Amino acid sequence: MATTAPTPSAPSTPAPVEDEVRWLTADEQLSWRSYRNGVAMLNDVLAHELEAETGLSIHEYEVLVRLSEAPERTMRMSEIATGLAHSRSRLTHTIRRMEEQGLVERRPCVHDARGVNCTMTEQGWQRLVGAAPSHVRSVRAHLVDVLTPEQFRTLGQAMGIIGEHLSGGASHPA
Repeated sequence: MATTAPTPSAPSTPAPVEDEVRWLTADEQLSWRSYRNGVAMLNDVLAHELEAETGLSIHEYEVLVRLSEAPERTMRMSEIATGLAHSRSRLTHTIRRMEEQGLVERRPCVHDARGVNCTMTEQGWQRLVGAAPSHVRSVRAHLVDVLTPEQFRTLGQAMGIIGEHLSGGASHPA
């Protein structure tokens, strides 16, 4: 349908032209649903196994990993939120829980009074070191070793392109 019916409030003004919808083909629909279901199931099993084996939520683990890779195990809260694609409020709640457990500390940023830094404590480091082997085994068992090396590489490349697109980076032809 190229146009819509005129609205009752302005019968003499034509409605705007709608963009034509490019519906998914049957093959595209199958791929989309397989992707959506696979990602949901994978995320659920990884989160469940991590929490059951280590007591850390997947969000807490992700924060600890990012901090472990940062200089002095410290990052601005805004950088953590951006890097993890979490909302600031979700991150704030996660960091608050982690502070209560002694895994991280928040401090004002020395270089910017408006900023807040998050630093991993020694207890946080030890918790990450203890949790990492279990999580890596789960990732291998449920993703890496299920695919061929080429499939895994292609998956990583495809998701990299999507992440770049969604973060406003360079676009790639479809």
